[in-house]
Amino acid sequence: MLVFGTRPEAIKMAPLYFALKNCPDEFETVLCVTAQHRQMLDQVLKVFGIVPDIDLNLMKPGQDLFDVTAAVLTGMRSVFNEHQPDAVLVHGDTTTSLATAMAGFYAGVPVGHVEAGLRTHDLTAPFPEEFNRQVTGKVARWHFAPTAVSQQNLLDERIPAAQISVTGNTVIDALMWVLGRIDADAGRRAELSNFIDARLPFDWRSERFLLITGHRRENFGDGFLQICEALKELARGYPEVHFVYPVHLNPNVQGPVNSLLEGLNNVHLIDPLDYEPFVYLLKHSHIVLTDSGGIQEEAPSLGKPVLVMRDVTERPEAVDAGTVRLVGADRGRIVSNVAELLDNEDSYKSMARAHNPYGDGKACARIIDVLRSF
Repeated sequence: MLVFGTRPEAIKMAPLYFALKNCPDEFETVLCVTAQHRQMLDQVLKVFGIVPDIDLNLMKPGQDLFDVTAAVLTGMRSVFNEHQPDAVLVHGDTTTSLATAMAGFYAGVPVGHVEAGLRTHDLTAPFPEEFNRQVTGKVARWHFAPTAVSQQNLLDERIPAAQISVTGNTVIDALMWVLGRIDADAGRRAELSNFIDARLPFDWRSERFLLITGHRRENFGDGFLQICEALKELARGYPEVHFVYPVHLNPNVQGPVNSLLEGLNNVHLIDPLDYEPFVYLLKHSHIVLTDSGGIQEEAPSLGKPVLVMRDVTERPEAVDAGTVRLVGADRGRIVSNVAELLDNEDSYKSMARAHNPYGDGKACARIIDVLRSF
């Protein structure tokens, strides 16, 4: 059984779901979604053409961490009682993953943790994701680590080496699948181009633009004010550069972004994008400014410099490789680093190197090999 509930989980678990479904003689695969994020989850399910077997449909207005954790935990109790899976696979660091892993532990269902071993060693950053990831790791039977760094983190926590497999990250499998589909289909490229043209009033194929995403809970409040002030300063200082911001639906993000950035001619606030048009836009971007985890893995493989609006990251590999920099949710650091990349061609080229420490697109096959051996 695979369980996920958010957009990032769905993207990263979709290729694994298909890989397992392609082995029907070996695995009976059941997909359960919690719908922790209903609308954004449904977008990804539509892109990949996935229909869940079980949908807990837990999202409700104003839900907080208490609500989601309790609802997933009790919901999965019923699911496990009915289906009695031999193993449950969860992904990464979401509240859905935490509560499903706990439910698996209580029910005696072995847990496989996809994207295991990422650490900042600071339970407050990212919050609550670092806590979610560590607790999931405590109960997991199989740890599918994307890199050797993640593997070492687990070994340092005395996880038995036999329970850890370095597989690469399934997000690269998903990225290569989507880009391959776009590259092979001229009609699809035209459809995506028309879709983006309807939302952006400039030639995004040739003009320089920053692609911005931001949604982290630890940046709510002053952090997003700093981010928006930085973007405002940059937009005024570089009127020939465009700033494209698909704005997360969370009111804590919508409020400051709309109040501070609306009305600037070269700032384009658009609704969140489905995964496929987002990847296509990412491919054409000049610089990426984000507090997301997954984009730190996707953008370097496309040769895009990434500035991460966090003080710490559980994905240090691309930072070590020089394709990602940490700038925090700090107005001064954001402005100075973006300005350097816009003004200094050598600095830009030193970061804009297609380098992918996170995998080769074969993570799902390696995960299945591990499951097959047990």
